[in-house]
Amino acid sequence: MKARPFLAVVLAVAIVLASLGFGGWWIVLRQSPLKLQNQLLAVPMAARFVPRLTPLSLYWLTDPEQPVVYGRAVAPTARRHQAAATVARLRDGAFAAAGIDYQAELASWLGPETSLALINGGSSEAPQGWLLALRSRHGDGARRFLQRFWQVRSLAGTDVQVSTYRGMGLISGRGALVGSTPMPLATALINDDLVLIASGQGVLQQALDVSQIDGLNQATTASFQAGVKRLAQGSALLTARPEAMAPWLGLPKDLIDQAGVKDLLATLRPERGTLVADVVVGLDEGNLPWRPLPDTSRTAALLAALHGQKSSLALLQNPAGWPAPWQPLLQAILAETSSPDSTSAEPTSPEPTTPSPIPALVALADAGPLLWSEAAEGWQIGTGLNQPAPEALDGALPGQGLITAPLAVEGGPPLQVWTRLKSPASVREPLQASLEGARSAEGTIAWWGQTLAVLQQQRDLRQGPQQRQNQLTELAMPKAPLQWAMAGPKAQGLIQGWGTWRLLSGLAGQPLAASVDGLTVGLEPETNGLHFKARLSFA
Repeated sequence: MKARPFLAVVLAVAIVLASLGFGGWWIVLRQSPLKLQNQLLAVPMAARFVPRLTPLSLYWLTDPEQPVVYGRAVAPTARRHQAAATVARLRDGAFAAAGIDYQAELASWLGPETSLALINGGSSEAPQGWLLALRSRHGDGARRFLQRFWQVRSLAGTDVQVSTYRGMGLISGRGALVGSTPMPLATALINDDLVLIASGQGVLQQALDVSQIDGLNQATTASFQAGVKRLAQGSALLTARPEAMAPWLGLPKDLIDQAGVKDLLATLRPERGTLVADVVVGLDEGNLPWRPLPDTSRTAALLAALHGQKSSLALLQNPAGWPAPWQPLLQAILAETSSPDSTSAEPTSPEPTTPSPIPALVALADAGPLLWSEAAEGWQIGTGLNQPAPEALDGALPGQGLITAPLAVEGGPPLQVWTRLKSPASVREPLQASLEGARSAEGTIAWWGQTLAVLQQQRDLRQGPQQRQNQLTELAMPKAPLQWAMAGPKAQGLIQGWGTWRLLSGLAGQPLAASVDGLTVGLEPETNGLHFKARLSFA
């Protein structure tokens, strides 16, 4: 009988210890910077002041100090200080571009929500304005900021005016943000914890107007709410309309117009050393996306049969069936192939001066799946044995100036090659031919290569591009018509040409591409639009 009290005491102690352990773990998890990886999306408070049809809006949904701490936590030990400093410079540069000194004016009070929106002004004199929203993490931080904000600018000669609009106190004047020329400014304090700064009194009044009418602001728009629910997680939220996609996001205007893109909603979230972007693109009803039926078994067979290390690897479903507006994107991917290195090219096959037309011709004739890869030896394509058959290219060859011929290879199966004749510079020089592509058969798979070396590598090696395949697995879009994985140098070369990336590098005050270790992208049709995902990994 004495055992029962003893067991009861042991059980009680165990429950208390377990509770303390769980409570400690819960506190550590809530305070850990790693919580950014699983941050749930919610409709931002500032979205109620942003008009529904605003061209561009960006919501940063975490404390500005958290990304710095996160960068230090996930970086290798030797690079922690460098990673934290880079993120801090990017943050400070972003606020400096808005004319605000983060360390001096914001660091002591700014909370977990910062928003910026470009707003249509509604008049020819002010065709577009901007609205900046800053949310305080404690009671009087926002109010003190506004007092200092206008005190500094009043001392600099700004004519400050105080007025009332919709029961809210407005402070306005023609002054200057730090480091900028004088411009109209207007501010308001909402519920003592949200500061609104606008490029003029008219823009601020418009923001206050839409906040009072459901359906006229982003927060109460059904499509915005559905998008937030659909994307679920993220530390930043971006919305864009067609008029802002080309100048601010660097998207091709022709593609936006032809594909009928009407809006875009994107989130950003960190995942260890990777930045993940989830994007939902809305399309007009007359431009609903295509739905190719992926052949997952054939796709797996192509991946399993691919040999050699690759700097780039893409899987394409039914490339011949891509809609016309998206064909330029497909051709741009295939045009990313580079000429083979001079050290690996055959002496008898001079380096081509223009991209080979073979990849585009194969893609236009292939119902998929198609595997495209790139290595130092050149590009390589994998397709079904007769999908397409070589004869399917014959009709387009004369127009490209190509000649097809068989080629016997010692120790290997016969090849089919395509060459381009070049006229000699003088009658004394012999006629020259450049190799534009070659094809070999391996069981039920046809391999198309830029050089003989890349096809020989396919025959001789046994190990596949494991890193690129791992990137595709982590993308988690096995049925997407486009899956594309790139190594660091390839990814760096691609993003350096993106205007938005150059803008970020300018804000950080240093080149950012050198730290990129890889990029993976996927594009998949949905019911009313497209789902795009990108994973940018850092060294």
